[in-house]
Parts: sequence; structure tokens; C-alpha cells
Amino acid sequence: MKIYSDLCDADLLVILKNDNEQAYEAIYKRYHSLLFIYAHKKLLDKKEAEDVVQDVLLKLWHNRQQLDERMSLPAYLYTAVRNKAFDIFAHQQVSEKYLASLADFNPAVANTDYLLRENQLKELIQREIDALPVRMREIFQLSRRDKLSNKEIAAYLDLSPHTVDTQIKRALRLLKKRLGYYFWLLYFIH
Repeated sequence: MKIYSDLCDADLLVILKNDNEQAYEAIYKRYHSLLFIYAHKKLLDKKEAEDVVQDVLLKLWHNRQQLDERMSLPAYLYTAVRNKAFDIFAHQQVSEKYLASLADFNPAVANTDYLLRENQLKELIQREIDALPVRMREIFQLSRRDKLSNKEIAAYLDLSPHTVDTQIKRALRLLKKRLGYYFWLLYFIH
């Protein structure tokens, strides 16, 4: 029996490309904490850092067939985390500008059509939902859009109900943070 934790990164990559879950687990255990520390230093948010690391490691598994065996695994992983952090910063800047433009919005004074405003808010909310990490977004949409229970989602995605519950809570926390006051509209217009 191979002891995967003793293998070098290059050997793990070769084995990973052959769909070996144990090689993936060894990479996960080797890099998860290091990537989390790196992501947290960039994002200054534990939950976002954890989501970024999970997305990067999940992407590694999904793209295992396309990986170049000669690449540096740490360079690949750290670059992916850095790029995800940049994406989050860019998204936050756009969201802040959009929310700032909505800050002057006063429905009592506004003469614009209420349907237009509702559509703009729906778009804002949908953009924030689309910005959630892939797995989190999928679980959240199955819960809210498709009205599936946590148990149904867990069975459908082959996850534990606890994982589904945790991901939904994290999604709501992120949306509340990013949407501010408009978060509560999520329940009424989405």
C-alpha cells in the first residue's frame, strides 16, 4: 500500500491525473492549511478564505485531467488562490459602487416605474448569488429557487445534510454582508 503523504508533489500529480482520490486527499491535507493562511492574509475574512481554498482545491480535482504533470503544484495552487482573491476584490468594488449609487434611492420620491426598480434589485441580488463560490451557489439555488429541502439537496449532490446546511448558512451570511439592507429583499423579490 502506498503512503501518499510521503510522495512528492510531482508524483502526486501523476497519480491524481489517473483519478486517484487518495492522491487528491494527500494534496488536500498538504496544502489546505497553507492555502487558508495565504487566502486569509489576502482577504482578511476567514469564511471567504475558506470558500476560496475550497473552490481552488475542488477545481484542482475537476481539472485533474488537464493538469500539466511538469507544473509546480504549489505555484498553481497559490496563483489560483491569489486570482480568486483578486476576483473577490474586483467584485466588491463593483458592488460597492452599485450600492453607493442606490444609496440615494428613495422610493417615496422616485418617479420611476416600480417594476424597473424591482428588476434592478433582482439583478443586483442575482449578481451577488452568481458571485458565490460554485458549490455554495449550487446548493443555495437548489434550496431557494428549486425549493428542495436540505435532505433532498444532500441526496442529489451526494453530500451530508450538515454540509448542505452549513453551505446555505454561509451563503446567507455572505449575501447579508454584501447586500446590506437589500439582503432582506431577497425573501420578497427573488
